[in-house]
Amino acid sequence: MINYTFKKIIYSLAVLWGVITAVFFLFNLLPGDVSKLLLGQQSNEETAKAIKKDLGLDKPLYQQYFLYLNDVSPISIHNNKKESSLFLDVNKYQILVSVKVINGNSIAIKSPYLRRSYQSKKPISEIVAETLPSTALLAFTSILMASLLGILLGIIAMIFRDTFIDRGILFFSALGVAGPSFFVAIIVAWIFGFLLGDITGLPMTGSLYVIDDFGEGKTLALKNIILPTLTLGIRPLAIVSQLTRSSLADVMLQDYIRTAKAKGLTKWQVIYRHALKNALTPVITAISGWFASLLAGAVFVEYIFGWKGIGKEIVDALENYDLPVVMGVVIVIACIFVVINLLLDLVYGILDPRVRV
Repeated sequence: MINYTFKKIIYSLAVLWGVITAVFFLFNLLPGDVSKLLLGQQSNEETAKAIKKDLGLDKPLYQQYFLYLNDVSPISIHNNKKESSLFLDVNKYQILVSVKVINGNSIAIKSPYLRRSYQSKKPISEIVAETLPSTALLAFTSILMASLLGILLGIIAMIFRDTFIDRGILFFSALGVAGPSFFVAIIVAWIFGFLLGDITGLPMTGSLYVIDDFGEGKTLALKNIILPTLTLGIRPLAIVSQLTRSSLADVMLQDYIRTAKAKGLTKWQVIYRHALKNALTPVITAISGWFASLLAGAVFVEYIFGWKGIGKEIVDALENYDLPVVMGVVIVIACIFVVINLLLDLVYGILDPRVRV
């Protein structure tokens, strides 16, 4: 188990390194001059050079890449001097442990530094800390709705298999899988927020907190989460219902299910007491994977509904060419994906020793 865990950790770190490398070169090869964007009409050559030097953009691309790796890595090398052509200033890091080596350089264990926003000058870690909880809440409510309704619909489809109820559930499941999130969001907002707004009482847009006209007080508005939750949860709901139906159908053919039926148990009792717990194993696997996917898939949903989460932050940053925000958020989401997959692999290794071979 130790070798298995070590290999999985190495693979996870390799995936993260690949994501960071791809993100860095993808966004740094995009056309555009950050200094002109920040200065606007007041741009001049000397000021532009000063800004590029302050942001480290005057260095060759390979040096910028190693500087960025040095920033985001929890174990990094820094220089105690104010200026350095190879390593960033130590004062930018929140260092936990530091060990001096040679030539004034030190190896440090620190919190990852995702740099600062070009527009607001705020650290990316603060932006993530402000917006990620709203997105996590939206993803949690969506996967909770999808799990409960999906399992229930899957059981109903299994009980009434090959009837119009089963076909109706499969039809709507297919629609849920086929519909793009941004299109479903527009339709849901238009129907329930505009056409039926007087009946439902749900707004087309809104975030978790509503700020008053003076910009001071914040009021919790839980009803604003209903339409984004419905939109974001449609696709996993469709997957969970189909997966529950097929898994339950396979389990119902097992010998111990025939024995339970022979004892005189009703169909509902057989499903609830014996079949369901074994049929839910692949369903739980799918649900855990979908939770991480919803964090990334909330981008368009949050933007359309005006939900102030990490997805809307990405769209706003792209509009303003605020590349550090986009890069930092993408890396955070990738870390969440990798950690969830790593935990799932370790759990599988514990439950099924064959996986470790």
